[in-house]
Amino acid sequence: MTSSLPEDLAAGHLSEATEKTPLLLIEQICSRFHSVVRQLRSRHAGRTTLDVQDEYDVQDLMHALLCLHFDDIRPEEYTPSYAGKASRMDFLPKQERIVLEVKMTRLGLGAAELSTQSIEDIERYKAHQDCHALVCFVYDPAGLIPNPRGIETDLRRDGDPFPVLVLVRPS
Repeated sequence: MTSSLPEDLAAGHLSEATEKTPLLLIEQICSRFHSVVRQLRSRHAGRTTLDVQDEYDVQDLMHALLCLHFDDIRPEEYTPSYAGKASRMDFLPKQERIVLEVKMTRLGLGAAELSTQSIEDIERYKAHQDCHALVCFVYDPAGLIPNPRGIETDLRRDGDPFPVLVLVRPS
């Protein structure tokens, strides 16, 4: 019997044409994050589940989702000091050299505060030897940011030497 699957799938691997860059994978995870949260809330027979209520919940779920695609994820790596403050990055897929900074909006952490924090993060992470790109994921389930595309556009840095992608989701 012959397989109706394409050769590369029948052989158990994806073709190069369907592979995504690490940056695109992270962008896809962030873009689908809210759908995952909603799915987790919908459990069979009312079973308990992870309900994303704060930034720590966002980080826990994000870490699990990153494990699907990356082998060596370093949580809480320290960064060089910037403006007198040292910090820890949320996630560093080590081989890919992409830092993922995760935030969740709440009262007191809206558009202005997120913009300021993100600008500081960009400067801080540029100095880290293992960070060649930065993704700032802002989870905004309550819609507290009135113009998410404006923040994304204002903070985005395309190309070399240090690309920055800001994703506010859902939007």
